[in-house]
Amino acid sequence: MLKSIDPVLNAEVLGALRAMGHGDDLVICDTNFPADSVARQTVLGSLLRIDNVTAARAAKAILSVMPLDAFVENPALRMEIVDKPDEVPPVQAEVQKEIDAAEGRSWPMGSIERFAFYDLAKKAYCVIQTGERRFYGCFVFKKGVIPPDAD
Repeated sequence: MLKSIDPVLNAEVLGALRAMGHGDDLVICDTNFPADSVARQTVLGSLLRIDNVTAARAAKAILSVMPLDAFVENPALRMEIVDKPDEVPPVQAEVQKEIDAAEGRSWPMGSIERFAFYDLAKKAYCVIQTGERRFYGCFVFKKGVIPPDAD
């Protein structure tokens, strides 16, 4: 265990988060997402896992160390439900609460159609599969910047 580091974050995930740069995307996905085949096409090239937790719990851990990109309109995206793009299921509402808590303000996610999500995921820096079993527990987060310390 490390002080001030969420214990859900394993060494592989921390390494990827550290290596990512401003504007890089990461995917948080549920257990039904084709995570391994998509992850092989990402910058990292292999699947990362945060097992046995919900998407919201994984998002909370990731956002405890990674800022979202304030320079883009939608630094967090959710996969749209097929034929119901405006519907927000509980799994997505829970992740939205974690985003708002981490950022200290309301910052609504954008949405992206399922197959466009797959295409974007293949271009991401990495894919992190969770233990989330509910459908549509899939998200893209764009990494932001950490400002310098004030002198």
